[in-house]
Amino acid sequence: MGLKQIRMRGDEILTKKAKPVKEITPTILQLLDDMKETLDAMDGVGIAAPQVGVLRRMALVSLEDEFYELINPEIIETEGEQICNEACLSVVQLCGDLPRPMRVVVRATNRHGEEYTIEGEDYMASILCHELDHLDGVLFIDKAENIRALEEEEREERKERRRSFRQRRKVRRD
Repeated sequence: MGLKQIRMRGDEILTKKAKPVKEITPTILQLLDDMKETLDAMDGVGIAAPQVGVLRRMALVSLEDEFYELINPEIIETEGEQICNEACLSVVQLCGDLPRPMRVVVRATNRHGEEYTIEGEDYMASILCHELDHLDGVLFIDKAENIRALEEEEREERKERRRSFRQRRKVRRD
């Protein structure tokens, strides 16, 4: 496994639509492993393949004790609306507010080729939508209002929230 470099805003790959994964190969499995290592190293809650320079419809979401590998994900149901304050590993130092569904259902395939669904509410719904937007070449700042620099205190709060989620995940695995 290896850490991948996060592509930053301005990199053309982040504006392109990712292609479906046609077959789960050892290369795809290695990419999933590398993305997980990168996500953990960044203390993130989600990452999409374009963020590491690969135009494939793959994303990872990790929240509290739940971890999902999403291959060819698609939103199949939404409900309600909420305004979310989002930031991104590919857009450092900025955050913004944007509407997201309050609840989403996503259909995806896992690393074993099995199709499954995941339901996300509130924060999890926001994360799922954010990562799937990456697969369509959309960054949160393309949709957000009230874009602003993250204040030092806000950056620390976000880091602490991610660290807390990561710690709970680790404790439950041990």
